[in-house]
Amino acid sequence: MVVVNWNRKELLRSCLLSLKRQIGIPFEMIVVDNGSADGSADLAEAEFGARVIRNAENRGFCAANNQGIAVAQGEFIALLNNDAEAEPGWLAALYTACSRAPEVGMAASKVLVWEEPGRIDKVGHLIFPDGQNRGRGSGAPDHGQFDREEEVLWPDGCAAMYRKSMIDQIGGFDEDFFAYGDDAELGLRARIAGWKCIYTPQAVVRHHRSSTMGKGSGPRLELIERNRVLLALKLFPWSLLWLNPLFFALRLGAGMLLARRGAGDTAHFQGWRGKLAIAIALIRGDAAALRLAPRMLRKRASLAGIRRLSPREVRRLILSHRLSLRDVA
Repeated sequence: MVVVNWNRKELLRSCLLSLKRQIGIPFEMIVVDNGSADGSADLAEAEFGARVIRNAENRGFCAANNQGIAVAQGEFIALLNNDAEAEPGWLAALYTACSRAPEVGMAASKVLVWEEPGRIDKVGHLIFPDGQNRGRGSGAPDHGQFDREEEVLWPDGCAAMYRKSMIDQIGGFDEDFFAYGDDAELGLRARIAGWKCIYTPQAVVRHHRSSTMGKGSGPRLELIERNRVLLALKLFPWSLLWLNPLFFALRLGAGMLLARRGAGDTAHFQGWRGKLAIAIALIRGDAAALRLAPRMLRKRASLAGIRRLSPREVRRLILSHRLSLRDVA
């Protein structure tokens, strides 16, 4: 059980309390602290008896999770964000789902909005053909429409379980991503290697949305945009990659139409200054992706050793779990 932390002491306390209440399965608690200055690392160690890995600086979500995964002893590894709280049967439900068949390498949780627990945050993931991904069912009222165990594309990294042997085979999180989109890259890479993901509605978590950087954060948007491009460069079949600018333009156009009505993600960036901040963040994100493109293309070539799905099968997988244009905007 790995929890990555960067400050947010009180959120971490609530997160770890929810883990102490887990029933039905033994587990080890590993907290990887990214140079917190608020005493949260001491809290995890002294009050909860967690094994704490202390980093001198913020190494990001990917590197910190890889540190925790490297020292974990179990056959399965669960991840929980420090801004999430798990229901008592969460860990046992993920274990049951993930161990159901040997080809299941990932299990996804039913993640609800902490502030509004009758609303879905995410129940697995979907993706738009330009590489932008989002939680399945995000923002929808929870009417039981996702109360069926089923295969999904991949889990959200805020509350997920991974088979250790899968990580050993395909590698952990790509540390070039730092944060945002990293779970999508790991999940799609696992699918390309032939692994499956099961969503179980019995694994319930409540999540504070965007508590680390905030939905109106320019740096957050810059990272999301950069990593969208890196994901496509590394993992998309060429038949989709060539069309990436077209799908990107369609998504931007849909976002602009919604913004005129004060709706969509762009509503978090108000006024002309907010829209300018969006443009600057997108340009910076694309420029950063361009600088990393040669490295991503080298990583793309190295996937031949783990690939089990053909490019045509990967295209079919992506399009069969496609976000609608309205939902992605």
